[in-house]
Amino acid sequence: IGRHGALGRQALPVVGALGLAGGPTAVVNPRQARDFAKAVGRLAKTDRIDAAVLAHFGEALKPEPRPVPEAEAVELEALVARRRQLVGMAVAEKNRLARAAARLKPSIKSHVDWLEEQIASLSDDIGQAIRRSPLWREKDDLLQSIPGIGNVTALTLVAELPELGTLSRSKITSLVGLAPHNKDSGQHRGQRRIWGGRASVRTALYMAALAGTRYNPVLRAMYQRLVASGKPKKVALVACAHKLLLIANAVLSSRKAWSLQLCAPRAA
Repeated sequence: IGRHGALGRQALPVVGALGLAGGPTAVVNPRQARDFAKAVGRLAKTDRIDAAVLAHFGEALKPEPRPVPEAEAVELEALVARRRQLVGMAVAEKNRLARAAARLKPSIKSHVDWLEEQIASLSDDIGQAIRRSPLWREKDDLLQSIPGIGNVTALTLVAELPELGTLSRSKITSLVGLAPHNKDSGQHRGQRRIWGGRASVRTALYMAALAGTRYNPVLRAMYQRLVASGKPKKVALVACAHKLLLIANAVLSSRKAWSLQLCAPRAA
């Protein structure tokens, strides 16, 4: 079943039915399935062809089955995604407000105010949902113990990366899309790049890394070392986001609040 961002509403009944039937269920990125179809020469696209391609994909690549998300988890992910959409709209409107003609400013300002009210309401709903669940509450508290991770990043990780703390270092970085990929051929050594994964989680970690380079001693030292060695600042920040993900994974895996002793050696 394809996944892009929040689990699609049309896919939810299928996922639920498979879970009730006891069958192993893997939710995969639709781009992977489509690239697989192209690789095996299935360029046409119909429902019948798609079903055959997905069956072939599963048989050939055997994607790892994952637990079916509960309804509450799906709803939380949708709330977080909607909040992110509203924040994006508010930022765009504020940018327009700064350049708008005087006659348009009241209308734009009114829309910004409405958006901010909706964002505040959604944030309250999300906070209440997290505090009602002992598991989510523990995760939220542990994640916010890490310098650099605030409320928004923590709720993004809780809602959109439920695998955090349960996977190995290599699997969790690959899942998020923070694992650097080589681009080498013969004697040529290309620049390694990150690619794929969960973009919203990656963006949240990148923004948290910006704060972490100021307030987290592990990230600050890493960032300064990379920049001093000649790495571009953006590359250094991506490396810090990668490090922050590993720290968060270690914290949730151990179920212990952040400390230099706990996280610095394990997430190095």
